[in-house]
Amino acid sequence: MNVFNIKINFEEKDHQTLELPIAEGESVLDVCLENGIDLQHNCGGVCGCSTCHIYVNRGMDSIQEISDKEEDFIDRAVNPRITSRLGCQCIMIDGDLEVTIPDQSQFMGH
Repeated sequence: MNVFNIKINFEEKDHQTLELPIAEGESVLDVCLENGIDLQHNCGGVCGCSTCHIYVNRGMDSIQEISDKEEDFIDRAVNPRITSRLGCQCIMIDGDLEVTIPDQSQFMGH
C-alpha cells in the first residue's frame, strides 16, 4: 500500500498547519479522525450531509473524482468554492494533497 502526505491547513487561526501520512484508499475524514482533528461528520462519513466540507488547495488529481451526489451536498455546504469537496469522499489515489478545513466553530454544539 502506498502512503502519501497530506498538508492540512485550518481557517481557525489558533490551529497549526499539520503534515500527516495518508494511505492509498484512505479518506481525508479518516486521517482527521485518526489524528484528533475536529472535522464534523454528522452522517458518519457516508456522503449523506455536507458537514465534512473542505477545500482542496493542491492535489485534486490525487483523489477520486467528485460524484453527482457529492456535488449536490457541496451545494448545501457553508461557503462552497470551486475547490470544495467532502472530506469523506476525498479518497487518496496517488500523490500528495493539501487541504484547508473551514472554521468548525460555526457548527452547533462545538
